Amino acid sequence: MLDPISVIFVTIFSAIMSTAVLGSLLPTAIPGVRRWFTASALAIVALALFLLQSVGPRWLTILVSNQLLAVAMLLILQGCRQFVGLRPVRYAEYGVLLALLAGMAYWTYAVPDVNIRIALVSVFYTYAYIVVARIVFMARPLARPHYAYWFVSIGACLGMIGHMGRGLAYGIGWVRQAELLQSTPVNIAFLALGVLALPWLSIGMVLLTHDRLAHRLERLANLDELTGILARRAFLAQAEAAARTASRSGRPLVLAIIDIDHFKNINDTYGHAAGDRVLAHFTGVVAGNLRAGDGFGRLGGEEFAVLCPDTSLPAAVKMLDRLRARVAQAESALPGRKLKVTFSAGVDQYRSGEPLTSLMARADAALYSAKAMGRDRVVTVAADDPLPVEQSPGMAD
Repeated sequence: MLDPISVIFVTIFSAIMSTAVLGSLLPTAIPGVRRWFTASALAIVALALFLLQSVGPRWLTILVSNQLLAVAMLLILQGCRQFVGLRPVRYAEYGVLLALLAGMAYWTYAVPDVNIRIALVSVFYTYAYIVVARIVFMARPLARPHYAYWFVSIGACLGMIGHMGRGLAYGIGWVRQAELLQSTPVNIAFLALGVLALPWLSIGMVLLTHDRLAHRLERLANLDELTGILARRAFLAQAEAAARTASRSGRPLVLAIIDIDHFKNINDTYGHAAGDRVLAHFTGVVAGNLRAGDGFGRLGGEEFAVLCPDTSLPAAVKMLDRLRARVAQAESALPGRKLKVTFSAGVDQYRSGEPLTSLMARADAALYSAKAMGRDRVVTVAADDPLPVEQSPGMAD
């Protein structure tokens, strides 16, 4: 037959497994994980002390155990805030913990009443579970699966329902008992719903952490490590999607392939570390001057691409020419050295139904023409002419 001791034992074993997993995730340095790990470990100690109520002193098995469990719940709440980027600590909550300890001491020694103690701790847990459910539910990412967030929110709601019902039942006097571990159907049901919510949340914390790790891996795969912009594969995927949209809607789409002028000379003269700084500086200037809807990616080496959806070819050429001028006028990428960075660009517009490779081939051909014309310029292919046409001559290096 199920009894309170069995419920607590199951909870302890579940918490031990969750603690082990959370401990293995500490090196990830994901915000909130350290607090969740500490909370899970404290919960194990607190629940073990609960089991000693028939043999241990009340200050240890009632006051210390309840306070440790309350601190664990607060750490879970703080970890959730930290995980979603909020300030984790609310000092008023520490005052509530002290008030909880004082109340537990009063109704343990001055006026012993287990029912009021149960109602008191249930109020605190109800508050904590409500806040956890709200924080995690509101933090659901727009473009990622929501499973982990729903799991935690549902677990917190179940814990809130359990403690709210338990607090009302014992606070109003619908249910009365002489000790916490008394084996009554009502006590077992409330205890199971309330206590088992903690390991549920611990499992949820693991799921949230793994979701954040997966997001990190996706970012590493999609972003160029040096410059922080889209890597080749991610940019091409974005361009393919934009081409499909343009083909369906008939709206214009322009692609530009950009190459930093004389980049090999920069590497040969100043070294590859300086070349890396030039690449990072260049992408910072370009990214800071593109429009919100434009795509920007690194195709490899010193070659980049800009995607301009809902933009006509003349408008894209004007934008790129302004960008070319701003890059040329930007401060030197190498402090203390007068280094002017320029780029050449080949540009063309997507033609409905064609593969993306055809558009890229035309833009690439226009880029080579820009280099042949002296660099530091934007060149495109006229709609009725397969040969590149110079659109914006610049000052050759």
